[in-house]
Amino acid sequence: MTSVENISFFQKVYAVVHKIPRGRVTTYGAIASYLGSKSSSRMVGWAMNHSHQADPGLPAHRVVNRQGMLTGKHHFGGNHIMQQLLENEGIKITDDQVMDFKKIFWDPGREV
Repeated sequence: MTSVENISFFQKVYAVVHKIPRGRVTTYGAIASYLGSKSSSRMVGWAMNHSHQADPGLPAHRVVNRQGMLTGKHHFGGNHIMQQLLENEGIKITDDQVMDFKKIFWDPGREV
């Protein structure tokens, strides 16, 4: 992808992430699938890594890996900030793992 295509894809990712309800989480893959690019989970991850500069109000902490792990936690300026943000929304985290992941999983393909 060219840099213009990356920016456009990133903006689409951010638009989806803004829709994730408080107290819910989704995955890189669910976002990629919703955007019609099922094999682009990694690109969604890159968008999330860049989001702190591109869209500071984005609830990026609500995006986890397919197993509910806080794989992006080091991009929040500290190892526990992502966890704290999720816990502030009532989400239980143990050992960097979202508890009740299937119960609080938000699927943009079904809920948008």
